[in-house]
Amino acid sequence: MVTIHLYHTNDLHSHFENWKPIAGFMQQEKERHRASGSPVFVLDIGDHVDRYHTISEATAGRGNVELLNEAGYDFVTIGNNEGITLPKEELERLYTKAEFPVLVANLFHQDGTRPHWVRPYHIEETAGITIAFIGVTIAYPDFYAKLGWSITDPIAALEQCLQKVREKADIVVLLSHLGRNEDEYIAMHYDVDIILGAHTHHFFEKGMLVNDTLLCCTGKWGQYVGHVQLEIDADSKKILQKRASTLAVNQLGGYHADTCLDALQEQSRLILQEKVTVLPHKLPIDWFAETEFTNLLASSLKKWCDAEIGMVNAGVLLESLPAGTVTKGDIHRICPHPINPCRLLITGKTLRDVIIKAIRPQTEQMEVKGLGFRGKIMGKMIFDGVQIVQDDIPGNKRLLEEVLINNEPLDLQRMYAVGTIDMFTFGYIYPELALAPEKRYYMPELLRDVLEDTLVRSSVNS
Repeated sequence: MVTIHLYHTNDLHSHFENWKPIAGFMQQEKERHRASGSPVFVLDIGDHVDRYHTISEATAGRGNVELLNEAGYDFVTIGNNEGITLPKEELERLYTKAEFPVLVANLFHQDGTRPHWVRPYHIEETAGITIAFIGVTIAYPDFYAKLGWSITDPIAALEQCLQKVREKADIVVLLSHLGRNEDEYIAMHYDVDIILGAHTHHFFEKGMLVNDTLLCCTGKWGQYVGHVQLEIDADSKKILQKRASTLAVNQLGGYHADTCLDALQEQSRLILQEKVTVLPHKLPIDWFAETEFTNLLASSLKKWCDAEIGMVNAGVLLESLPAGTVTKGDIHRICPHPINPCRLLITGKTLRDVIIKAIRPQTEQMEVKGLGFRGKIMGKMIFDGVQIVQDDIPGNKRLLEEVLINNEPLDLQRMYAVGTIDMFTFGYIYPELALAPEKRYYMPELLRDVLEDTLVRSSVNS
């Protein structure tokens, strides 16, 4: 009998506070199993990079790859954070020094060729057993296309890989950055032995068996490490038993590794000290009121997107800026979100519905997680080009009486161009905006690029 061990992480999102025990655990477990003659593989299932963290921002994710190398990872796939928050040239450079294959079966250049740093699958022979590792990632075709990539249907790409590897491989392991629903669909319809999951941050403490396929996922942020143990009959090459477990990283205190994390943090701090501008006066923020700062950002979004209206929530600015020198690090600290500017074409009626929802206290107080948002709460919606007249009679609820667009009454039938941020188009907060007939995403620019431009221009003009 042959025992094979798979250790896996997913959706770390650059939460490096958990990295030293993870790296130490991976290194020591790999050494222990190899010393006993058991094959062992360490895998990451994507979204290891998140530009909210200074290391990932300053190194364009290459610091993450250094850490993966150091911890001894054998295979990785990419998530949407690697795929669509980095400019194409940075993603092309991301894995230049990787000491592991990057498996993504559904990523191509727009001419249909596969990137040189990517392979769809890898076949490994160990202890007489042949294992096929296949990687797929979630498809956001509009976003990838804006960056010069072609992302294809991951299920179709998986089918093509299975046709090539299934007869050769005794075991098929899928690195799936697709999410729980898609993983369950694959388990029901395809011959895959193990699915190591990601993207939706789901957590299977001991795996989940679906149609004899073992589904695994460890939640998010490096809070857990996953372990799959496969018992294989050496003669028939059949799997006799497959078991999944998870280990809480806060219980791995004895495994701290001597990593390059601290050196990367200092290197990143120095990179982000680059001067951007000098502010003549302080720019304070208030998540529940209009300020000069948020008004500047709404106005800049309007101009950046060549729109009639600018719209952004005050909660995207996390801190005030004092007078004096502003650095790249300052801008990243107050606006760490991997969020893109977006131009929407919507009807006056849709705009009015969004305004009514946005000015509700419960919307302003809403805690937001995900959608690229790395703040705490929505805060007040700030508009440029919109005047809202509300009923402030004591005892009455604040009712929307009138909306003016650039000093003209709102026309419910007319189409309006709105410059805003992409998180509002995903349907979770404002379903109306997800249905906009025309959306233009500005990529690879992030909201902080608009903010930087805003601060430079406001300083020059002051």
